Amino acid sequence: MKAIILHESRGRIRIRVQQPRMTLEQADLLEAWLLRKPWARQVSVHERTCCVILHYDGSRQTVLDDIRRFSWQEATESISLPVHSSRALNREFEEKLVGKIVLKAASSLFLPSPLRIARILWRMVPFVHRGLSCLLRGKLRVEVLDALSISISACRRDFGTAGAVMFLLEISELLEEWTRKKSVEDLARCMSLNVDRVWLRTPQGEVLVPISQVTAGDTVVVRSGGVIPVDGLVLEGEVTVNQASLTGESVPVSKHSGSTVYAGTVVEEGECVVEVKQASGQSRYDQIVQMIERSEQLKSAAESKASTLADKLVPYTFAGSLLSFVLTGNVTRALSVLMVDFSCALKLAMPLAVLSAMREAGKAHITVKGGKFLEAVAMADTIVFDKTGTLTHACPKVVQVLAFGGRQEEEMLRLAACLEEHFPHSVANAVVEKAKQQGLTHDEFHSKVEYLVAHGIASTVNGERVLIGSAHFVFEDEGCVVPEEDQAQFDALPSEFSHLYLAIGGRLAAVICISDPMREEAAAVLSQLRNMGIKKTVMLTGDSHRTAAAIAAQLGVDEFRAEVLPADKAEFIAQLRQNGHTVLMVGDGINDSPALSEADAGIAIRDGAAIAREIADITMAADSLWELVELRRIAMALIARIHSNYRFVIGFNGALIGLGVAGILPPATSAMLHNISTVGVSLRSMSQLPQ
Repeated sequence: MKAIILHESRGRIRIRVQQPRMTLEQADLLEAWLLRKPWARQVSVHERTCCVILHYDGSRQTVLDDIRRFSWQEATESISLPVHSSRALNREFEEKLVGKIVLKAASSLFLPSPLRIARILWRMVPFVHRGLSCLLRGKLRVEVLDALSISISACRRDFGTAGAVMFLLEISELLEEWTRKKSVEDLARCMSLNVDRVWLRTPQGEVLVPISQVTAGDTVVVRSGGVIPVDGLVLEGEVTVNQASLTGESVPVSKHSGSTVYAGTVVEEGECVVEVKQASGQSRYDQIVQMIERSEQLKSAAESKASTLADKLVPYTFAGSLLSFVLTGNVTRALSVLMVDFSCALKLAMPLAVLSAMREAGKAHITVKGGKFLEAVAMADTIVFDKTGTLTHACPKVVQVLAFGGRQEEEMLRLAACLEEHFPHSVANAVVEKAKQQGLTHDEFHSKVEYLVAHGIASTVNGERVLIGSAHFVFEDEGCVVPEEDQAQFDALPSEFSHLYLAIGGRLAAVICISDPMREEAAAVLSQLRNMGIKKTVMLTGDSHRTAAAIAAQLGVDEFRAEVLPADKAEFIAQLRQNGHTVLMVGDGINDSPALSEADAGIAIRDGAAIAREIADITMAADSLWELVELRRIAMALIARIHSNYRFVIGFNGALIGLGVAGILPPATSAMLHNISTVGVSLRSMSQLPQ
């Protein structure tokens, strides 16, 4: 791609693409391509001027070389853009807004008085119609106030005031519609698929391809824990599918040959082959939009309260206007009260504040699925962490193998790798990698391997039952014992490591010591969260009590639970909530899903299991746990802003009503100040939250 550098400073370059014009699709494509680069911190593409602003880390030359190599064809083939473009939505409403302002200015400057009056009378029709419709339905809402104030102004031949009020109302309605659609789109995009590649079945075998290359009629393979990337029909296999993110069903649904599956749902167990009916999850977006529009459950309590309060205040405004007229006999004073209502500011500013907070969270690599969950984060007093992959880096390594019962360490590692290679989770990968490093081959010499979720693996070797897994699984569930002669060695197991237990024929054969380094910032983050009002921090882990205690002491958590199962995690969180706590759950694995669903707000790590991300209310990149601190800060600042907006809207508009009744403010001035305050509080709500 050809481009010229317009300006640059340290870590920032502004370039202009050398082409006459740029379409909205090209702008989205270029921005998505640039954001995929490891050096990209922030990218802004301005299609009107063909300019790009890049904030980057690392070498300037690397950035320029990547830009030179860019081609539209390659980007189109490698990137799948969302069907609904946020850029197109913004362009549509920007043009509408500018059009209304230009038309208003042209009408005021160039139209003769009779035509201006005719235009105002024509524009009154929809306002009067909405007001009458409300009255006929027996509802006294803000539309009645608008229609009455405009009609009275027109009857008094004060067409300037009527025109100004309608213009301000139209601008407010446009901003409200823009905000609502943008909010719904942002939420839908947050909940939509983030699947780049899929396993496509071909005559040559399974091939990993970009999802953009998948078309109707293709067949894709989806395995346990994976997101179904397309709407389709199951051709082979039987699976249980979690459809909670799409249908709200809490219980996984069984799917078999001939069943229909939907993009965005998650396979909990099994493996299936799906024939594609609609590619790229396009229908998924539309289904989510419909779900959001039907449901108010994603609104925070503060947003719902604002909407309800705004409607409840309308009769009081009407009564105040009528009382003013009765007491003073002055129509102007009564109109001044009618021109002021609380609805616009309350209904517009609150969603804007929530949307702004969600956008700010997005810049910090945190995706929030609704204002309700930001409110839960702000009000939370307890935060529960899964250990592996959350408080640790989830890159475990085998540091030691201890053999028992006179067995050889190398042979035990070989056997463990032979079993674990069938189930490639992080611990299994560590065992297999250790065997590989030591040059140990592990040919198949066991019977069928049985995987027990959150417990371990069972098989049969040379006629003996072989088990590998947690202490709970090996010793409690299966009743295995430690050889008497090795009890002292068992009691001296190093507590700083996690332990994987291998048993043969009911007797402990080996303990594999695994190190999963803690995140360097974990202890400091927990301390900072306490400073921000979190009263209780809890760690849940499937590790042994000894290992969990050592890690908990290093982290400084208030409480920990060891050797817990997925159901135990969810039950623990349910108990906390029953005791009156507002609980956040942070996790990343399939076994964290029930707990994430049970918490007031579930927070999933973006690189974790797909089902955890789908069920969670919030996802974060977790490049650093400091993102949790930032999330808490944003949530608390949002609640503070909402309360501040309440005080300002009620106080300022109440003062306008008082000044109108006193005859100090004429109707046009009341309307102008009211609408200016609405725009002002809305702009403030859209600004960055205080640090």
